[in-house]
Amino acid sequence: MTGCIALILSGGSGNRFGDQTPKQYLQLGDRSIIRHAIDTFVEHPGIDGVRIVRRPEDNSLYEAALADISVLDPVDGGATRQESVRLGLESLEDINPTTVLVHDGARPFPDTGLVTRTLDALNDFQAAIPALPVFDTIKQTASNQKTIQKTLDRQKLWRAQTPQGFNYRAILTAHRDAAGLELTDDAMVAERASIPVTLVDGSESNIKITTQDDMQQAKRMLNLSDAITRVGTGFDVHQYGPGDHAMLCGIAVPHDHGLKGHSDADAPMHALTDALLGAISAGDIGSHFPPSEEKWRGAASSEFLRHAAKLVSDMSGQIINIDVTIICESPKIGPHRDAMRQKLAEILEISISRVSVKATTTEKLGFTGRSEGLAAQAIASVSVPG
Repeated sequence: MTGCIALILSGGSGNRFGDQTPKQYLQLGDRSIIRHAIDTFVEHPGIDGVRIVRRPEDNSLYEAALADISVLDPVDGGATRQESVRLGLESLEDINPTTVLVHDGARPFPDTGLVTRTLDALNDFQAAIPALPVFDTIKQTASNQKTIQKTLDRQKLWRAQTPQGFNYRAILTAHRDAAGLELTDDAMVAERASIPVTLVDGSESNIKITTQDDMQQAKRMLNLSDAITRVGTGFDVHQYGPGDHAMLCGIAVPHDHGLKGHSDADAPMHALTDALLGAISAGDIGSHFPPSEEKWRGAASSEFLRHAAKLVSDMSGQIINIDVTIICESPKIGPHRDAMRQKLAEILEISISRVSVKATTTEKLGFTGRSEGLAAQAIASVSVPG
């Protein structure tokens, strides 16, 4: 019996990707997509062997991708992903590993830490998968309809990734029992067999390449595209007035004053909007949402920020990161910082790891020091085609 074998799936045809060559064998920099993944497992000290599950008709592509690396002999896959995994697991019976990791060959960036976290969890659990929390609001509809039935509790929802790790004998038995069913990942197979599955922290960089847009994202991650990085800054000030809260980064923060403004006076969000507009040379917030227009009175500043983000998207751009600094004596920002970061991440549709919110004072100097109002500054970096 050996320790852990990594099974890497390469049985897909890539129809959704829209290329004659299966996407896992397409070149991504100096290596194919699947080779990026294979190298991580081959080089990991906790992995004792790597086996590829492939389509027989892709043999020449397989040999070209793995010409200079030592792995276990490949095994032919089946008609479905689930069947391919079962065949891969059955091919390991003579090796009889203690644990097995199953990874999608179309995920080129499983980092060492991700693999280690999954392996470590298998010391205490029979199954472990990497996953990321869901920040979007998720709606459920009836089959083949677009009418919302209900909103799901996103606090209980996670995005599953691979590699998914299992006790070898347990998942082999579970797969054999589930043969012929249509289950979308191996964790579902384990769940059906009443095998407890624990979650470990996933990675935002562990993307799955399914569409051409995914491929472009992968190229950007490797600095392979023709994209350039542009930076914009923003600054805004609002005076205190009557009220019992201040809107800051979309969060109603309790305070003994409100903020005066034509809209909801969310100074940090206004500064961030200007930063994004500046990064793409699209004017400023006033040129898009003139305070002289009555329709913007009392408007939620999230509307302004979404507009700026859409302009970035319309340029085929991507927001790399944002950094917001709130300048005030009060209210205290620290207790609300994480809620602010999450709100901005939701509005901009980016990972919270790309969002920074900080606070500082002016040491009782100036109008902010006299608590007459607050100020905010923001920096945004975006990647756009050159």
